[in-house]
Amino acid sequence: MTYRAVLCGCGAMARGWLRALQDDPDLKRDVIVVGLVDLNRGAAEALAQDFALSSVCIGTDLGEVLTATRAELVFDVVVPVARAAVVETAFAHGCHVLSEKPLSISMDEARHLIEVARQAGRIHAIVQNRRFITGIRRLRRAVEEGVIGTLTGVHCDFFIGPHFGGFRDDMDHVLLLDMAIHTLDAARFVSGKVPLSVYCVETNPAGSWYRHGAAANAIFRLSDDVVLTYRGSWCAEGRRTSWESAWRLIGSKGMLTWDGEDAFEATVAGDEAGLLRGLRTVDVPQAPFETQTHGHRSVLRDFVAAIRGGTVPETVSHDNIRSLAMVFGAIESARTGQVVSIQTEGH
Repeated sequence: MTYRAVLCGCGAMARGWLRALQDDPDLKRDVIVVGLVDLNRGAAEALAQDFALSSVCIGTDLGEVLTATRAELVFDVVVPVARAAVVETAFAHGCHVLSEKPLSISMDEARHLIEVARQAGRIHAIVQNRRFITGIRRLRRAVEEGVIGTLTGVHCDFFIGPHFGGFRDDMDHVLLLDMAIHTLDAARFVSGKVPLSVYCVETNPAGSWYRHGAAANAIFRLSDDVVLTYRGSWCAEGRRTSWESAWRLIGSKGMLTWDGEDAFEATVAGDEAGLLRGLRTVDVPQAPFETQTHGHRSVLRDFVAAIRGGTVPETVSHDNIRSLAMVFGAIESARTGQVVSIQTEGH
């Protein structure tokens, strides 16, 4: 079955979505883009021309385009403040929805969208493409197979100094809201644990070119007494970490490090006598499924497969709300100076 899709929001991010749809043979077979929607009609027309979508329906009103095209899918690539209206309109027309992150601009709105999806009987999933990469899949498999024993700690460092310009320079909580959710969602996936509470210190360091919140240090308590630490800065000049963060997993038998790029090392206790037992290197397993390591393409494939098979996609909104709650919990902790419980109220 080929699914008809309307893409709503034709800015720069939309190009990545269309490239993924056109570059993946299965997606190219399974999904046909039949409509483009943007408040700026010219942006939609330019996108259609650049991607040779000569027969698509173009409009500024999502409801009208959905009625005209009889689409089954909506790809939501709008700015976060417009997300709720787009998702609600899509469900009202019987569509499944795949949204850009974040799920919502507030926890209350996120809960509302999850309830709307439930009432509509449709799938709502979020693009958390950073968990669909080889490194994260290898970490998850290593934890599942007990390579370093029982997991006790996850520690992630993110230090980069990008000069974006534009809207990020003026955002509140720029690191936590715009970037940290990638690492936090991946850490939740790797650990397989549920976030319970957080204590966070947020700063805007000297020399920062952002208006607010370019750095954050957060400690999360996860289920089963696992601790996650996140140390990050978006105004850290000099030798940077990977965009995927630098990772150190601690287990009851040893530890596993990943530089966020190609370097993995798993070590367990050796048999040396004395104060320290030394170490022994062990293998880090490969990613279990190559098809789950292609970022945006893999998210889209997972979404389509769930619709076809009647299953639940990995990044379904009623699960992804836990990642969103980690971000808003960290922001609230930074604001109050207190430990904040992470609650999703039934989700």
